[in-house]
Amino acid sequence: MRGIRFHNGRIYTLDRGDTVAQALACWQGRIVALGTDAEVRSRFPEFPEVDLGGLVVLPAFTDAHLHLVALGLSRRQVDLEGARSLREAVLRVAEAVRRTTPGTWILGRGWEPSRWPEGEVPSREDLDAVAPESPVVLWSRDGHLLWCNSQALARSGVGPGTPDPPGGVIERVGGTPTGVLREAATALVARAVPPPPESEVESAVLEAVRHLHRHGITGVHHMAGPGEDRSVLAVLQRLHQTGSLRLRVVAAIPAQRLEEARRLGLKSGLGDEWLRVGFVKIFADGTLGSQTAAMLEPYEGQQNMGIPAYEREELVELVTRAARAGWSCAVHAIGDRANRWTLDAFEAAQDASRQYGLRHRVEHAQLVHPTDLPRFGQLRLVASMQPIHCASDEAIARRYWGPRSGYAYAWRSLLRSGAVLAFGSDAPVEVPDVLRGMYVAVFRRHPEDGRELPGPEEALSVREALRAYTLGPAYAAGEEHLKGSLEVGKVADFVAVDRDVLRQPETLREARVRMTVLGGEVVFSE
Repeated sequence: MRGIRFHNGRIYTLDRGDTVAQALACWQGRIVALGTDAEVRSRFPEFPEVDLGGLVVLPAFTDAHLHLVALGLSRRQVDLEGARSLREAVLRVAEAVRRTTPGTWILGRGWEPSRWPEGEVPSREDLDAVAPESPVVLWSRDGHLLWCNSQALARSGVGPGTPDPPGGVIERVGGTPTGVLREAATALVARAVPPPPESEVESAVLEAVRHLHRHGITGVHHMAGPGEDRSVLAVLQRLHQTGSLRLRVVAAIPAQRLEEARRLGLKSGLGDEWLRVGFVKIFADGTLGSQTAAMLEPYEGQQNMGIPAYEREELVELVTRAARAGWSCAVHAIGDRANRWTLDAFEAAQDASRQYGLRHRVEHAQLVHPTDLPRFGQLRLVASMQPIHCASDEAIARRYWGPRSGYAYAWRSLLRSGAVLAFGSDAPVEVPDVLRGMYVAVFRRHPEDGRELPGPEEALSVREALRAYTLGPAYAAGEEHLKGSLEVGKVADFVAVDRDVLRQPETLREARVRMTVLGGEVVFSE
């Protein structure tokens, strides 16, 4: 059935007039009517109807920053999330080894040494004790550190004579690698890991999609990693062609593919409403948790100022080259130095950016020096941020940034500057729970116990937070004509929740998604 009518709801459209409706009708996946139950029924009496049961309807959410395949694969790998000590992490690996044929690669993610007892430092010997025959490769929670055993180092060809690559560090003791690699050095081991077959990538994507539907997410901006873009795009294209891609995907290409894309004449925006290539992903620095985010001043109690992925001039050249080739750039920048250099790069690329109408974005923008905040609006940038990081990183932000943590995650200041906010989760680093992220953005409090987080003046209104999960991502991808609000002609993507979070924002902590609709089709219901 191509037509369907949804009635008996409280529908917040997020259109220019903030219209509230009771019912909507859609035909071939597009909204054709909004209004009262009686009005919509009288126009389309022949359409089958779905009773919304008085639920509150919002435009469906788009996660503006996640790793689609990693989210699906992470649900099958060793889960080190929440491990409170080195010993607990090793025991989880040991359990996986017992279930695996000797010699098989053991993969996992989620360890975070900054949350372990003081002085606990991971090493290859810890993993060798439980996995003497199998190579073990474990990504940190933020994805910027890699911990591996001797087998993995040997199969990767990493030894005492291996030099640190540009933008990366091989941790050593007495010249011998410890098994921990930082930033660009992680690729030395990661490239030796056999890639999953396309059938496994496909099943991982489908599993991730089902998980996202449960959270009301019908669209994502997929942040491709080096080496995965070809297989992932091939899988996404095949799923799209067969009608199995029940998610609207805007995919990045990694910076390493820019020259190849330029030679082929590809530009940002290629694709359709289900699958398109949106931007080139560039790293300017590392992360807070790994203390590799590039800083203007050292981390508290350290001489360390982080690891820039490029020197300033190199970053300027790369962004300018991308813009001249017609590519919007999504630059990962967490530290205040990385954000400043990223802004410098976008400023240098203004002429080419205007020529192609490019919408550049800063991914994370976690710590921006106050003097740089106005530049976001002046350069018409998108601040692609993840509110949940403000809560989950609270302790390490206070520990490593000290007083600077008071002006981190500056959502209101960035919005006031004229920047567009586009929110996401960075899944699988975090759970892609939009309502949880909205609670943090609106109340600037931890979603677990409600304690106040640094910088309460940076909190948003509930409508501003909702727009950052709907209209903001649509604008960032050049899709505001298609999605982000519920209006006639736009796609019929919406979510029904069991609390009126717009009139009662305090219910965000308890609110649950009860239905997710994609193109007029109910893809999740409980």
